Amino acid sequence: MENYKKTKIVEKPCPLPFTGLPPDIIEMKVKDGSKIRNLMGYAIGKMELDSVRQILFTGSGKAVSKTITCVEIMKRRLKELHQITKVLFKQIEEIWEPIVPEAGLDALTVKRNIPAICVLLSKDALDPQEPGYQAPGSFDAFWIETLKAESQGQMKRKQGGGRGAGSTGKHPRSAGGGSGESCTKS
Repeated sequence: MENYKKTKIVEKPCPLPFTGLPPDIIEMKVKDGSKIRNLMGYAIGKMELDSVRQILFTGSGKAVSKTITCVEIMKRRLKELHQITKVLFKQIEEIWEPIVPEAGLDALTVKRNIPAICVLLSKDALDPQEPGYQAPGSFDAFWIETLKAESQGQMKRKQGGGRGAGSTGKHPRSAGGGSGESCTKS
């Protein structure tokens, strides 16, 4: 490919994976270079209006993680949002032209499938049987349970339970130094 340069990228249109969306739904198309504060300022401002019930975040390629970040910020700021997440692949075509046209090389078209994500957030209840559905607060409930389990494990360790293999139950220095270093002077 050292004899070629990429001249054009064409994204193939991809239908949204959701049916029955209102025609005036706000679609936040997150790009790799998008600023999160700009996206969130606009999206939160719109969702705080009573007339706006749903918002759709989409992103592909390098923008997938930024899209997820925006969704999580939105859910933290506006509680009680229902969510459906769809993961898909979007096809793009890259057009590569020869650097030296006189060399007799033909232009190349490379088709690639890149990951994409679509997340629908709604103030109204969505179908809980839909794959990718998350109820409001389900994420918080998961982490509360996880933190409880971790803190219980830490309490057991502080009380002397759950010693590791090879533990004598004594302080390392009183057991002859556990660090492998010698404390004798020569």
